[in-house]
Amino acid sequence: MTAWSAVVLAGSRHGGPEPVAAYAGVPHKALIRLTGETLLARVHAALTVAGAGRIAVVSSHPDVRAEAARLGAEILDEASGPSLSVKAAAVALGPPLLITTADHPLLQPDWVTAFLAQVPADADVAALAVRREAVEAAVPGAQRTWIHLADGDWKGCNLFWLANARALGVVDLWRRVEAERKHPLRMARMLGPAILLRYATGRLRLEDAARRLGQMAGARAAIVETPHGLASVDVDKPADLDLVRRIVGETPG
Repeated sequence: MTAWSAVVLAGSRHGGPEPVAAYAGVPHKALIRLTGETLLARVHAALTVAGAGRIAVVSSHPDVRAEAARLGAEILDEASGPSLSVKAAAVALGPPLLITTADHPLLQPDWVTAFLAQVPADADVAALAVRREAVEAAVPGAQRTWIHLADGDWKGCNLFWLANARALGVVDLWRRVEAERKHPLRMARMLGPAILLRYATGRLRLEDAARRLGQMAGARAAIVETPHGLASVDVDKPADLDLVRRIVGETPG
């Protein structure tokens, strides 16, 4: 496979401290320790074993930047939002590029390599997703937010692939969605009446949604399905941290 780089998003919460970081007693959630390692270190290790040629950490937090330097990662400044941070990282490192987050502590190298091996050859951008059944089998009873579509309920896995420069069109679309996220009517207009009608009538599949978003961005977009339910687990809330601690055999709290 062509050499690839990875970007780990470790931005700071806007508008105050992160509840999960405060719960863990650390200044940033990327610095939470799990089995003796920071979450950032666990993600960095998984990407290294998976074969990333370069790994960059995007953060403006001084303690996170210090941890990134300790790990030997490149350090990039955080932009005003995730999409702009990704775009700046893509310009700095160049494609192909894998995007993930620092709060992905269960990330496994084989999940990454399997994802990359299954990205269609003609895809400009791809995302990893998992079905509800796989998540509930892996973490019974866990509360999750699902994408409800005709082919089932889905959850994203915080792994994205930017194959080439055309993928940046999807990043620009992401920025537009960020800007309109509090205006549902404007977001609906962006998607167009045909795709909204299919969603409203329960006929929209995940593959169709990805194709439409790619068309809007002038790129070919694909979804890769993983059977690993744990790939969807990130650490956004104290309950998430307690969950991953139980999964790795640590006592929550």
